[in-house]
Amino acid sequence: MSTPTPAPLRFDTKIAVLLREDLEPWQRLNVTAFLVSGLGTAVPEVIGEPYEDADGVSYLSMFRQPVVVLQATKETLKAAHSRALSRAVPRAVFTSDLFTTGNDRDNRAAVRAVPTGELDLVGLAVYGPRNAVDKVVKGSRMHP
Repeated sequence: MSTPTPAPLRFDTKIAVLLREDLEPWQRLNVTAFLVSGLGTAVPEVIGEPYEDADGVSYLSMFRQPVVVLQATKETLKAAHSRALSRAVPRAVFTSDLFTTGNDRDNRAAVRAVPTGELDLVGLAVYGPRNAVDKVVKGSRMHP
């Protein structure tokens, strides 16, 4: 008798990363890595259990659910940021200024120096209920 295949998990929450479409490939990867690290530290429930291979070697925990990576125009990204703020979902931002800094202290100072509405966003990560996140990233498209 075969064991029935469990139904796929459907999460009631969503993790989404929205990237500005004009970024270079290296920038897309760097921005994505930075943004998701913010979510993992601020929202501990997104992190699953540690991994272990068959030989008992341990590995770090990772997100417990998939991360959707999207892209959008500068204008759509700005609108998504406004919607994320109005919905009060956990969020992380990456601005163009962060490409010129080299450490966490200078990164935070670069963001702190610019008013919210004037941030030159190149990336945004959000986490929350699926429908809220879908509304935040409205107008974006899947990253190729």
